[in-house]
Amino acid sequence: MSFDEKQLAQKIKHLREMRNFTQAYMAQALEVSVRAYSKIEQGSTQLSVRRLYQIADILTISVKDILGFSTEMIFNNNPVKQSGGSYLAYNNTAIEQIKELYERLLSEKEKQISQLT
Repeated sequence: MSFDEKQLAQKIKHLREMRNFTQAYMAQALEVSVRAYSKIEQGSTQLSVRRLYQIADILTISVKDILGFSTEMIFNNNPVKQSGGSYLAYNNTAIEQIKELYERLLSEKEKQISQLT
């Protein structure tokens, strides 16, 4: 399963709107222009892992929660109970997306290390 930048962008947009934050507020908090932030929400800018963590921090949510977010969760009054007794709160692709994000993080770190040597 490939990491879907457009889907991630939509999740960030929904979460920002749920917090009642403007794009201008997010841009200021990230120290980028409103246009640059708008491109993040459009999915035309590939997010670095670091930037995703910054966005999560501003939204006061974990990266795991961003990746697992689904608009269906907002209106789901009948969550699915897992065998261990806990309720399934994330969509099925969240774990795969977290794995891919972790791989991107490792790749970014390897690039940084190779640039230092």
